Amino acid sequence: MPKALDLSGQGLTSVPLSVLKSTALEELDLDRNKLALLPAWIGRLKHLKYLSLYSNRLSSLPRSVWQLTGLRTLNLADNRFASLPEGIGHLTGLRMIDLGHNELKALPGSLGNLRGLTFLYLSNNRLTSLPASFAKLTGLIYLNITDNQLSSLPPLIGSLTRLIELRLYNNKLASLPEALGQLTKLRELHLMNNELESLPASLGKMKSLKKLDLQDNRLRELPDTLGQLKNLTDLNLRNNALKSLPDSVGRLRNLRYLDLRANRGVHLPESLSELTGLEKLDLRWTRLSPLPRWISKLKQHGCVVFT
Repeated sequence: MPKALDLSGQGLTSVPLSVLKSTALEELDLDRNKLALLPAWIGRLKHLKYLSLYSNRLSSLPRSVWQLTGLRTLNLADNRFASLPEGIGHLTGLRMIDLGHNELKALPGSLGNLRGLTFLYLSNNRLTSLPASFAKLTGLIYLNITDNQLSSLPPLIGSLTRLIELRLYNNKLASLPEALGQLTKLRELHLMNNELESLPASLGKMKSLKKLDLQDNRLRELPDTLGQLKNLTDLNLRNNALKSLPDSVGRLRNLRYLDLRANRGVHLPESLSELTGLEKLDLRWTRLSPLPRWISKLKQHGCVVFT
């Protein structure tokens, strides 16, 4: 008997009953079909570890799905889910779940039972908040909540201390909690296209951070603690309202790319000239006239400066 079955892209409107005969099935791929319903007998495939239902027409699942406690991967992306039942909390073996590109307005509290999750995708929904139980997802290393309607990030985010990558762009975030600084293993933080006017001082505690994307916000200033991010290689500040950068930016000795485009009238500290490893400095649409003399020092070290 096969352990893997690929029925993707076949225009299916129902799952063939013949699938039930594959009692040893561990992987079932039903991506890109026209399924609006799943049969109740799907819960009898007790050995399933991988179930992918990407890009169908599903708005609900039979209760029997929540009996598949051996599942490690569940892909429900690009369907029509407006809500999820509390039963999802029974799938405690899950390591990855993709709920992106649906119509979710809220998440069930039982999601916090999935403490083995390492990857969680929630992009392109209608979420305005996160449940308190979210704090229990301490195994997460990747979290994507892009393209939602979050206006604030709860302090519970600081509980997710194993996070390596956090994507929050295309929301309505106006502020960030000090608890964000507890994410000391985070390497990538993507926050472009929000409504941020400032950043918490605790940002400096995120010692592992390599990429920080803050493009298209409303930042007026940056905390002096920015200079503590010694591993930072990429800093995108394009299209904000910055008038100056803190002198401490000169301590970012691993910085390779600095994008300051469309920050009209921003003052550049001379400490930037100490960034001898800088490979690209983008100053287009910043109205710097004349350019600081020390810019030539960066160019001598091989930095490309766009003005």
